[in-house]
Amino acid sequence: MDVTILFSVFVLGLILGIPVAITLGLSSLAYMLFAGMPVVAMPQKMYAGMDVFVLLSIPGFILAGNLMNRGGITTRIIRFANALVGWIRGGLGLTNISASMLFGGITGTAVADAASIGGVMIPGMKKAGYPADFSAAVTAASSTVGPIIPPSVPMIIVGALSGISVGKMFLAGAVPGILMGVAMMVTCYIIAVRKGFPYQSWQGMSEVARSFGGAIWALAMTFLIIYGLLSGLSTPTETAVIASVYAFVVGAFIYRELPLRSVPGIVIDSAVSAAGILALVGFANVFGWILVSERIPQAIANGVLSITDNRFVVILLINLLLLFVGMFMETIAALIILFVPLLSLATAVGIDPLHFATFAVLNLMIGLTTPPVGVCLFVCAGIARLPLGPVVVAILPFLVTNILVLLAVSYFPPLATWLPSVLSP
Repeated sequence: MDVTILFSVFVLGLILGIPVAITLGLSSLAYMLFAGMPVVAMPQKMYAGMDVFVLLSIPGFILAGNLMNRGGITTRIIRFANALVGWIRGGLGLTNISASMLFGGITGTAVADAASIGGVMIPGMKKAGYPADFSAAVTAASSTVGPIIPPSVPMIIVGALSGISVGKMFLAGAVPGILMGVAMMVTCYIIAVRKGFPYQSWQGMSEVARSFGGAIWALAMTFLIIYGLLSGLSTPTETAVIASVYAFVVGAFIYRELPLRSVPGIVIDSAVSAAGILALVGFANVFGWILVSERIPQAIANGVLSITDNRFVVILLINLLLLFVGMFMETIAALIILFVPLLSLATAVGIDPLHFATFAVLNLMIGLTTPPVGVCLFVCAGIARLPLGPVVVAILPFLVTNILVLLAVSYFPPLATWLPSVLSP
């Protein structure tokens, strides 16, 4: 009965459109009241969920991304990407995807990518003659690469939940992220050829060199992050702080597009964004603790294993579940609630934890572009000033492409595990 109350309040909150963090808190509180548990356990479990050192890296990476975005990074990365691929049929679409791959390696969040790249690219693509629905769709689809290519906020969350090295998680996402981006570029090119989308003339190696020179400080930030983690010179939290300082110096004194008077506002905005994520982590930890106390993870694992213990079938079932959940639930909340139970199931059939974590994050990133709760879809549709329907139709080819990449990563573990095994200390 108590578990029924938990899930009933949770589902009702989602239906009513209450923010996921608040819904998690309300459903957990309702469970405690009906079960006669001391309510003081709720803040204790919330604090325990947030009192994880590696989670301190989240505010740092968010601040670094915001500083670099306000400091001129977006336009320089787009210019460099456009110099590389803008001359191909559908070049602005390819530029959009490649810019997201580069930009995502700095922010680590898909929504920041969709808003920043989309704010520049969607109006530019529409002006160049691309359909508005395609412009919004390609931006939304490519923004999901951001949390796969390191750094990645969802992978930091997974590391905190499971004890898997965050550095290994970052490396595990590199190959799938690049594969995802390349696959979307192929899809974009095929659509562009079929529909006769425009392209620009080749601007020459001199433009490539100039644009690279302008973007090199921004691109170097990704290498700074990865080197700090791989060398062992800094923890993820320390790396995030270093990245923030680097972003400030580059934006304010090298690019000279970051006014010092705007820095306090950027810090406040970043703190608000980070606080929202950490509050979600805290409430979700209470919810997850209740699930564990009710032995829900064991019930899920036993239920699946009673049907089949075939690893390939279990992977398929996990992917189907996560794809479905990703359609209705925010990514971080879904990870915190489902990751540990599904990890137990995955390890029970012999799936490597690092491999499972990688395709689980990839799976839920795809959920950011699926209705009815695809956040990136809403952001890009808003920028394009379109209703959601046309954008959903236009994004379908990219969803199919991303699901094919997901299946490749799910059933061929070296795509996720090879790079960490080679580069991790």
